[in-house]
Amino acid sequence: MKKHIPFALRIIVAVILIQTLRFKFTAHPDSVYIFETVGLEPFGRIAIGILELIAGILLLIPKTIWAGATLTLGLIGGAIMMHLTQLGIEVKDDGGVLFITAVVTFILAAIILLIYKKDIPILGKQF
Repeated sequence: MKKHIPFALRIIVAVILIQTLRFKFTAHPDSVYIFETVGLEPFGRIAIGILELIAGILLLIPKTIWAGATLTLGLIGGAIMMHLTQLGIEVKDDGGVLFITAVVTFILAAIILLIYKKDIPILGKQF
């Protein structure tokens, strides 16, 4: 059971990260709106999409789980800050779903990093 929960958390976060890529990479109007609002359209949308893809892949590779979780925390932390400072909780009448998904993803990535903290090179040995 202990092995299944961390694996499930990794899959959940990776799926969340990867499933949003179709919106970023196809220039979906909602995605374009978000990145225009924060002043990062189009290069930021594409760059963040690539970084989210990398984070999702890293979460699925056993030796790089810690790196995927760390990258996810940075990316999603930025998304949460953009919601709180520029976008608002509710974006284009979505009922706050995008914000709530970001918060859940951030929390799950933090839990994953805590579980795999011993795998972090150099620092992990201190835990």
